[in-house]
Amino acid sequence: MEQLVLGLSGGVDSAVAARLLGLRYAVTCLYLDIGLGGSGAQDAAAVADALHLPFETMNISTALEAQVCAPFAADYFAGRTPLPCAHCNPRVKFPALLAVADRIGARYVATGHYARVEHGRLKKGMPANDQSYLLARLPKEQLARIMFPLGDYEKTAVRTLAEEFGLAVAHKPDSMEICFIPDGDYPAWLERRGGTPPPGNFVDKSGRVLGRHRGIHAYTLGQRRGLGVCGPCRYFVSAIRPERNEVVLSDGGNLHSHRVFATGLNWLEEEALTAPRKVAVRLRHTKIETPAMLSPTDGGVLIQTEQPVRAPTPGQLAVFYDGDYVMGSAWIDRAE
Repeated sequence: MEQLVLGLSGGVDSAVAARLLGLRYAVTCLYLDIGLGGSGAQDAAAVADALHLPFETMNISTALEAQVCAPFAADYFAGRTPLPCAHCNPRVKFPALLAVADRIGARYVATGHYARVEHGRLKKGMPANDQSYLLARLPKEQLARIMFPLGDYEKTAVRTLAEEFGLAVAHKPDSMEICFIPDGDYPAWLERRGGTPPPGNFVDKSGRVLGRHRGIHAYTLGQRRGLGVCGPCRYFVSAIRPERNEVVLSDGGNLHSHRVFATGLNWLEEEALTAPRKVAVRLRHTKIETPAMLSPTDGGVLIQTEQPVRAPTPGQLAVFYDGDYVMGSAWIDRAE
């Protein structure tokens, strides 16, 4: 049988992926250890043992710190809202899997993501749990060696399969969104690291002081909850000004835009983007897509949406689709 390396996390998705792939490939399971402990490694080892598959662990904490955690902190300190999984996949997770594949002579690697790859092209998974948005930074050369065996399944079907296969993790809860912040409190995580921006002023668009904020790292564009400011209307974060250490609040009426500028284009189509193209765009990790015209610029791309979009947020990802296919992605820089 042909060899393949699977990222086995200890959760239900990768466990079912291991069982499905084991019918066609000689699977080597790899657990990526980020140094936080927990039951993940033990659960992954137990799954591999139950399926009679070879199992390895690799400590990726140093690479994660350099490629994901430090940039994550730097983005928040600069008033942006980072998307760590989209950085981790092409920079840390899949390079680690491919390194083991190269060592053992395997052509392919796989994970339990809900997406598909067909002839080297990234496609959406099933609508209920599609994860193509977070995979859109993968370069072509990585996609050519990746399989996503769960791309044609919904999560409910995967849990049913796990029960049928007798996997011990069949009812294990889903993992947290940011793996290196287990409690989900990212401002507290940033403050424990040190170097966070100091408290400053909430202001309105004219500069009038409305109150005091905790530090710009604790806020993101469009945020309404947790501001602690009372006034004549409901306040939303409408801008973050790191150079003045100010968080601008408004009634939210100025948060919508038709024109979004993005940089760092990762174009996955065969032909380069040299002229305007009609696309559907996702500007957040949601199922919402907006028709738009995508045009190359000197510094990146301009996204002109048919309908106004709410709070395009610097640091987040714009992902471009043609039906089910991912055409490419770019990092949101600013909106007009």
